Amino acid sequence: MGWHGYLALWCGVFGAIALVGYGRSLAGVTRAQRKVRVMGRIEQVREPRHGASQVGGISVVVSFQDPSTGEEFTVTNDGERGEPIAAAWTGREVGVHYPRGRPHAFRFTDDLGEGRYGLGLPNCSVFLIYAGLVTVVAIDRGWQWALLGFGVPWSVTVACFLPQGARRAGRRIARLTSRAAVQGRVVAVLKDVSVDEDGDTLTSHTPIVAFTTHEGAAVTAYCPSGLPDPVGSYGRDVTIHYAPDDPAVFTPDLAAEHRTRRIDFAFSAVALAVGVAAVAVGAAKALAG
Repeated sequence: MGWHGYLALWCGVFGAIALVGYGRSLAGVTRAQRKVRVMGRIEQVREPRHGASQVGGISVVVSFQDPSTGEEFTVTNDGERGEPIAAAWTGREVGVHYPRGRPHAFRFTDDLGEGRYGLGLPNCSVFLIYAGLVTVVAIDRGWQWALLGFGVPWSVTVACFLPQGARRAGRRIARLTSRAAVQGRVVAVLKDVSVDEDGDTLTSHTPIVAFTTHEGAAVTAYCPSGLPDPVGSYGRDVTIHYAPDDPAVFTPDLAAEHRTRRIDFAFSAVALAVGVAAVAVGAAKALAG
């Protein structure tokens, strides 16, 4: 079997997977679509213990209601319960999803809409079909087609992302500076120790800050960046800039936000230049050949 035969088999297999996946999504029968998705409410926040592990997120008590039965459930996020809760305050809404009829198998999520249509596998299959087509065309007709096959979608994607990312970063900074800063305190530094594949021991430290917003919300949150010397930050007073509509968006270092914005823009500009260069070289070689 030659390259074209393998390509036909490759496209046939992943094409079938994509068709079945999209069909199931249109019919509303994917596993993601069968899940019940509701909003829960944080009823209690437990202050983290200094030196404990960050695995599992900030310990909270959450209540939610099963829409099919009307039954109210009060649960905790102890153990493997989906996405860890990195910022918590009494009254905060958090996403909860679970298999229909099994509310005790709940999981927490930051975004209830993410992945709700179950399109991850079929979308991945379409990408693999495209990658197979580009590979075989490049083998048959030259490396310039690999540059075109890579450069065109890459450039289009980055060109779409660049202004969106700039606007998103601008909105974030505007939200962080829309109200006066508040005083907070590092109430704990969490510590996790792991061993990598080479047997080296890796230790990470995550400060936990507590602050009260002007609106009266007592927030406890992970602060993975923005604090100098995080290992020795326990008990330190810090200045917190936060978004009034969502105190989970905050920073102790507003200057770092501006630096990150500039770095992200520069990285995206370089990525766009790489894509455009790939398209230009590939097109020039294809036309010359």
